[in-house]
Amino acid sequence: MKNLVFTVAGLLMLSNVALAQKKQFEVGQPLGAVNEAGQFVKISDNVKVYGSFRFAESVTYDPVRDLLVVMNAGVPQDQQENDGYVSLLNPDGSVHTTKWIGASRNGLTLNHPLGSAVLDGVLYTADMDTVRTFDLETGEPGRSYHVPGSTFLNGIGVAKDGTMFVSNTRPPERVYKITADGDVSTFVDGKPLVNPNGVAIDTDGNVVVVNVGDNAVMTFDPENGKLLKTEHAVEGGNDGIVILKDGTKYVSSVRFGSVSEIKPGQSARMIAAGIPSAASMGYDPKRNQLVIPMNNNNAVAFIKLGE
Repeated sequence: MKNLVFTVAGLLMLSNVALAQKKQFEVGQPLGAVNEAGQFVKISDNVKVYGSFRFAESVTYDPVRDLLVVMNAGVPQDQQENDGYVSLLNPDGSVHTTKWIGASRNGLTLNHPLGSAVLDGVLYTADMDTVRTFDLETGEPGRSYHVPGSTFLNGIGVAKDGTMFVSNTRPPERVYKITADGDVSTFVDGKPLVNPNGVAIDTDGNVVVVNVGDNAVMTFDPENGKLLKTEHAVEGGNDGIVILKDGTKYVSSVRFGSVSEIKPGQSARMIAAGIPSAASMGYDPKRNQLVIPMNNNNAVAFIKLGE
């Protein structure tokens, strides 16, 4: 009889484990509160809330939902591991969802996400020594690509075929190439990289990288890593790189707070200055605006282009 009880108890425990494993991945709800009747009520349309970041590092644009996706690195890893999260903003900068990915840690690993990119409904982010992907509709974690030898993955750009190019800012100063199948190789190693940071793919499919250590804006052949050309931002200390369809590049300096504009065939000009910790910015094409996260200022800045 005792063995029968243990057997039943064991089956119940296994059943509960199976149910827990099948539990749907949880994402956070848009801003709202539970009313007196116990019902969740979405925040009124006439109320705007701003903020809700913890070391905002990069911004990308979700063209399907017309929302801004903000990566939050969270607290330092020596304080708490697995503390990164993703916020959703409305295009005017008001908060849509404070913690979309990161509402719970059930099945989630997101330690210290920095650079990000969006392609074909997938969110990519550089997370310390791993590139992680998430379904842009559901927030559910997808594939993870560990990068052996990396020390501080930072900027990321994704080609049309799903190939990922990700910078390693601290020594060894490299850009890694990761195929959609998960094959990892070194794309560029050492000079002309000087603390490489932001990575983007230009209209010809080339890989563009900016340095924190100088003001170089370097374009590489995606097949062999050959340096094709070098342009220069107005200032060094660069982090973000945005490339428009006409080939115009925008570069943000996390160290010196400026944004440079580089039109094809022209020298760079400064279009904005004094932005504290101007990190890995994104571009909202619908409103023709740059969106710039400001790291430990826990804020984002907006620059309307063409004005």
